[in-house]
Amino acid sequence: MKGDKPRAPSAAQQSRHAARELAVQGLYQWQMTGKSITAVEAEFRSQVADEDMEDHENWHKVMAFADLALFHELLHNVVRFKADLDADISPLLDRRLEELDPIELAILRLGAYELSRRLEVPYRAVINEGVELAKSFGATDSHKYVNSILDKLAGRLRGAEVAARRR
Repeated sequence: MKGDKPRAPSAAQQSRHAARELAVQGLYQWQMTGKSITAVEAEFRSQVADEDMEDHENWHKVMAFADLALFHELLHNVVRFKADLDADISPLLDRRLEELDPIELAILRLGAYELSRRLEVPYRAVINEGVELAKSFGATDSHKYVNSILDKLAGRLRGAEVAARRR
């Protein structure tokens, strides 16, 4: 109803969002360094214990709050299915995949994975998460681009769900 305040996210939703934030950062690091995804995950987990880390307190809070099982699944399965995800994304782009900003690419791969492999997550939630991640980590208007690509991808991968929602 108009005038109603939006519901605050539940603790479980916040925990899943934190896992996605970490996954985007981990995927970005993997893309930029070429390290194995196992090494990237190990580094993330070891930073919780790193007392000298500049932003230790905030990092520790995110790691402690995040759904670490989801973080692990997202990180490893986006890498595992990278070729399939890239094949799903590429036809929707206005440029070559290699020309995308690395953060946008990480977010799009994550969204493509969730749309194609995590069918229990509503497509609108996947798109909303992608937009929020792009607002947090991407360039000024990258959230608009991410929204556009994930919306088109949802129509392709989850056509029945999208059609039902629009009725």
